[in-house]
Amino acid sequence: MDGVEPLVQILPVTAERWPDLERLFGKRGAYGGCWCMWFRQTGAEFTANRGEANRQAMCSIVEAGEIPGLLAYVDGVPAGWVSVGPREAYPRLERSRAAKRVDSEPVWSVVCFYTAARYRGRGLMRRLIEAAADYAREQGAAVIEAYPKDAALLKPTTGAAYVGISGAFTAAGFVEVARHQPARPLVRRTLKPE
Repeated sequence: MDGVEPLVQILPVTAERWPDLERLFGKRGAYGGCWCMWFRQTGAEFTANRGEANRQAMCSIVEAGEIPGLLAYVDGVPAGWVSVGPREAYPRLERSRAAKRVDSEPVWSVVCFYTAARYRGRGLMRRLIEAAADYAREQGAAVIEAYPKDAALLKPTTGAAYVGISGAFTAAGFVEVARHQPARPLVRRTLKPE
């Protein structure tokens, strides 16, 4: 590049931005037909819906006016995604050992990332984490948590890093509050009102 910093915008996924999410996820639906439905469905539902049915399910969420996450644009091109919402939006968390509740505090959760190959390794995950925290705060959340992989203990592949890397969360001010599995810390950040 010519040394010019790219323009990065991170915006909520709305019905108007649905085509951009489709463009980012591509024909494979990000990770093997997931369409970021893994945490929203049971295992049986996910297996039955992999691919087109998951695309339609995510589209239905967006068309209903819900915001399932945020899209990062680099110079106007859809480049990254983060799924963020109230923990209750992700029923699979209640059955996850890594994401087992630590208390009854109402929290928002960051559960998934996807970055287009050409934008990986440029710090986009960290920017998406910050944007997710800001968005959660704007929606009235007091606490946000995530369930990333600890890269020091488990060398995640690109696909396996979909839940995020713990170092990116630490850099964004999250602190570990539990570790139900050796390589999967549960991290939180308190969101101070603006």
